[in-house]
Amino acid sequence: MKKLLSSLPINLDLGLLLIRLIIGILMACYGYQKLTHFEDTAAYFNEVNFLGMTGKVPLVLTIFAEFFCSLLLIAGLLSRLSLIPLLICMGYIVVVMDKMEIYTSGDHGVEIGHAFLYFVIYLALFFTGPGRYSVDAAVLKK
Repeated sequence: MKKLLSSLPINLDLGLLLIRLIIGILMACYGYQKLTHFEDTAAYFNEVNFLGMTGKVPLVLTIFAEFFCSLLLIAGLLSRLSLIPLLICMGYIVVVMDKMEIYTSGDHGVEIGHAFLYFVIYLALFFTGPGRYSVDAAVLKK
C-alpha cells in the first residue's frame, strides 16, 4: 500500500513501454488507413499546403510519420529520431489545420483535440526516452 501512495515510480520503464505501444498502435492505424486508401486521401490532401508543397507530397510525409515512425516508436528503435516527424506532423495539424483550437465545445462538454494530445505525449516521450524495454536500450547496452 505504501508503494502505491508513493510518488516514486513503481516501474517507469514499463509505463513508458505501455505508452509507446498504445500511442504507437493508435497512430499507426491512422497512417495505415491513409496508406491503404492513398488515392482517396490524396484528393483531400490537395487542399493541404505544407511548406509550399501540395497534393501527394504532404500525404506521403504524413504516412511516413504516422505509420512508419509509429512502428519505430513501438519497437523503441531510433525512438527520439522517429518522434521528430511525429511532433512536426502533430504540431502542423494543431497550428495550421486546427488553427490552435486545442479544445472545442462538443455535445458532451469540452473536447480536447486529438492532435494536441498526441503532440503532448510525443513531446513527453522525446524528453524521457523510450525506456529500458526498447531496442534502443538493448543496442546501447552492448
